[in-house]
Amino acid sequence: MKNEVERSALMVDLYELTMAAGYFHHNYNPTVTFELFSRYLPENRNYLIVAGIEEAIEFIGNLSFSKDEIKYLKSLKVMKNVKPEFFEYLAKFSFSGNVYAVNEGEIIFANEPILQVQAPLIEAQILETYLLSVINLQTMIASKSSRIVNAANSDGKLRGVMEFGSRRAHGPEAGVYAARAAYIAGCVGTSNVLAGYKFGIPVYGTAAHSWTLAFDSELEAFKKYSEVFPDSSIYLIDTFDTLEGAKHATQTGFNFNGVRIDSGDLELQSKKVRKILDDNGFKNSKIILSGDLNEYKIDKLVKNKTPVDSFGVGTQLATSADAPSLPVVYKLVEVKKGNDRIFRAKTSPHKIMYPGRKQVFRVINNGRFEKDTVDLAEENKSVKGKKLLHQWMLNGKQVKDYPSLENIKTYVNENLKLLPRNLLDIYNKVEYKVEFSGRLNSLLKNIQRQHN
Repeated sequence: MKNEVERSALMVDLYELTMAAGYFHHNYNPTVTFELFSRYLPENRNYLIVAGIEEAIEFIGNLSFSKDEIKYLKSLKVMKNVKPEFFEYLAKFSFSGNVYAVNEGEIIFANEPILQVQAPLIEAQILETYLLSVINLQTMIASKSSRIVNAANSDGKLRGVMEFGSRRAHGPEAGVYAARAAYIAGCVGTSNVLAGYKFGIPVYGTAAHSWTLAFDSELEAFKKYSEVFPDSSIYLIDTFDTLEGAKHATQTGFNFNGVRIDSGDLELQSKKVRKILDDNGFKNSKIILSGDLNEYKIDKLVKNKTPVDSFGVGTQLATSADAPSLPVVYKLVEVKKGNDRIFRAKTSPHKIMYPGRKQVFRVINNGRFEKDTVDLAEENKSVKGKKLLHQWMLNGKQVKDYPSLENIKTYVNENLKLLPRNLLDIYNKVEYKVEFSGRLNSLLKNIQRQHN
C-alpha cells in the first residue's frame, strides 16, 4: 500500500545527509540519543494526543537506500568531494539502534519526550525529517479531533463526528493519515475510502449537491438515490431551500435514514427540519450537520439544544486550521564515548531543553491525572508514577507489537476520562503540572555554565 514517496530514504532534509557524510569522513559515529518532543503547546491546546508511532517504527525498521537514490545523491554538486565509501555505506544501510516511545494515543504535554532514538549518530541523524513529519501531522489532527468530539458530546448526549476533510487536507496522503488520527481520537469514521481500506476505519458518505442538480427535480433525485440505496439513504437537503428539501425527503415513499444540512443557519434550520420530519412520521430519521464546522461552532449548537444527531467535519479538522502545525523538534540529548555518558543540551534563549534520555512518570490520584515528573531514564525508585515511554525497537528489531486501531481508540477514551476536567476547556488555556527533576535541572545548569 505504501507509495514510493512515503517509503523513500530520501525523505530527509539535505543537511541530514551532508552531516552524515561529514561524520563518516571523520570516522565519527558514536552512539547518541535524540529525543522528539513539542517545545510548547499551541495557544489553544491544553494537551496533545500522540499519533503516528506505528508509521514511525515502520519507517525506521524498513529504511534503506536504493541504487537509484544513491546515484541521485552522487549527482548532487554538494556531494562531489564526498568519499565513495560513504555511498557504499548507504548501500548497506539499515537501522541497528533502539527506539523508545510513548503508546500510540498517549496524552502528553510540552517538553515531554514522545519518541527517542538511541543509535549510531549517522543512523539517528538521518531519521529526523520523517519522524518530525509523521508525528507532527497525526498528533496535530488527533489533538484537534479530540476537541471537536468532546464539544459534540459536551452535554452528555452521544453524537458521532465523521471526518470529511480529505479534499482540503494538505495532499492525498495527509488526508489518509488525518482520517486515521481523527478516528483514534474519537471520530466514528471517515469519508476517505482509502483510509477505510488501509486501516479498517468505518466509511461514511451520502450524495453531493451535484447528484440533486443532475436530475430534473430534487424529489426525483431523492427517489433515484433511495432506489439504489434503500437501506442507507441520507438526503442532502440544502441544494435549494432547506425546508422544502426536508418536505421532499418525506415524500419519496422510502424510509430514509436521515438528512444532511450543509449551509445556512444550522441551528434554526435544524429545529424547523426536525419538526417537519416528526410531523410527517419520520421521528427516527437523523439530522446530520456539516459546513465548515469546528469545536466552537459545535459547542454553540449543542449548548443551544440544536436537534442534531451527528456532525460531519472537514476542513477545520483535517488541517487543524487554528493550529496547523506543532512545534515538535528532534534534538541530540546524549553522546556515549566509551563508558562515558556525555549530556548535551541546546541553551539558546527561548529554546532551552533538558539533556539526557528521559522517562516520564505520571501520577494518577482519585481518578485523575495529578502531575507528570520528567527524570533521567535509568531506574529511579524515588520517582513515583506510571512510566509513559516504552521500548519499541532493540538493536534494529521491533520488540513491541502494534495495538489495533480499536485498542488505541479505547486507550485514548480511557485516558481522556482521567484528564482533569478543566483541561477539556476549549476556550481557555489551562496548564497541567509537569515537573523536571532536580537532577535534570542540575545537568542543565552545568551545561549552561560551560557555555557562558
